[in-house]
Amino acid sequence: MSELSHNHDEHHDHHEEEGPHSSFSGYMLGFMASIFLTAIPFWLVMGDVFSSRNTTVLIILAFALVQILVHMVYFLHMNFQSEGGWTMLSLIFTVVLLFITLAGSLWVMYHMNVNMMPSMMSGGS
Repeated sequence: MSELSHNHDEHHDHHEEEGPHSSFSGYMLGFMASIFLTAIPFWLVMGDVFSSRNTTVLIILAFALVQILVHMVYFLHMNFQSEGGWTMLSLIFTVVLLFITLAGSLWVMYHMNVNMMPSMMSGGS
């Protein structure tokens, strides 16, 4: 085998771990947090805890956001150290673009609805 081929093979034999991998206790902590973050909103809806539907929806959305973060940290191992921080940076970029797209779409739809001519809304006469 030539020296070039030999060096090439050695290069691929050394795989470095990128980012931390969790232990069993880390996975169990994430699992228990996920169960907790699912059971509380379920109880809020089934127990009819809040009289206001909007309050219930906002609390459920907050729990959903926290659960997304738990899954990203405990199961996807996303943090600012893994892959030199590029995974988290790309996630932040994606979230910003998603927010701009959704907010802009909702803004345009709202203003089109508000500024629509009354004759157009009555079905045309």
